[in-house]
Amino acid sequence: FAGYISQVLKNYTDRACDGEYVSLRCPHRTTISIQSSFYGRIVPSHQLCPSRYPHSYATLIKEDVACSVGTSLQKMLDECQDRRSCQFLVNSRLFGTDPCPGTGKYLLVWYKCRPNEYKSKVACEDDKLRLSCKKSMVIAIYSAIFGRTQGGSLECPYQNLGMPMIECQSATALQLMIKRCHGKRSCSIYASTYEFGDPCYPGIQKHLNVIYTCDNTPLLLPVDETEPPGLSSSSSMEPVGVGTEMALLSNILAAYAFITENPERAALYFVSGVCIGLVLTLLALVLRVSCRTD
Repeated sequence: FAGYISQVLKNYTDRACDGEYVSLRCPHRTTISIQSSFYGRIVPSHQLCPSRYPHSYATLIKEDVACSVGTSLQKMLDECQDRRSCQFLVNSRLFGTDPCPGTGKYLLVWYKCRPNEYKSKVACEDDKLRLSCKKSMVIAIYSAIFGRTQGGSLECPYQNLGMPMIECQSATALQLMIKRCHGKRSCSIYASTYEFGDPCYPGIQKHLNVIYTCDNTPLLLPVDETEPPGLSSSSSMEPVGVGTEMALLSNILAAYAFITENPERAALYFVSGVCIGLVLTLLALVLRVSCRTD
């Protein structure tokens, strides 16, 4: 679960030059969420994606390094948004009209892996935000924003007090929410500048927006350090065999997930195992016959 959450929270970046394949992939139970995209060229070819053909110095001078396509984000959303994985060949025809013919371009994509099932909660400034999961489930924070977004929030309408509508967000909101709530069954925090600092101009109303998911992982529940050793509920109430059964069940589920995601590879492993077993059986029979003959 810890590895799964680290992959979910990570910001991924992928790059592909013209004529190369770009491949985006997210772990099990998550889908691709495109954050931003760029297709074109803003640096010389000798620094990024050099041309496959030799160029003279005069040709490099004429290279367009202020070239970009405005449809790259929408195209990436159409191709990859909300999918487990996607792959396609990068070329100018994919994005419509070529803004700089004769100049080699490249694609840059920034994305995250969003859980398939998640919850969203909003708290207005100075209100308390409470997160909770069912019994035996814990909180996994996906994203957190404290400040004022361009679109605003329906739960916290913006009151025009003569202040301009400027987007401003705290840079530490996600880290703070992970520290307070990650791996716990429930938590609460005030959406205040005392907790998150003030990323906006004075007087601008802010809100806290948190996206999280609940995962069935009791092993991440915090241990009560005030209990004396040997009196914890895990050691006095549960039989010893429960841990072994949970580990076995976890291994079975992991194997099932691998087979469903990689049927060809699983079939190859199965056939290879059968062949190896037959070869070992044949060797054993040969040795037995040889021993009897001797």
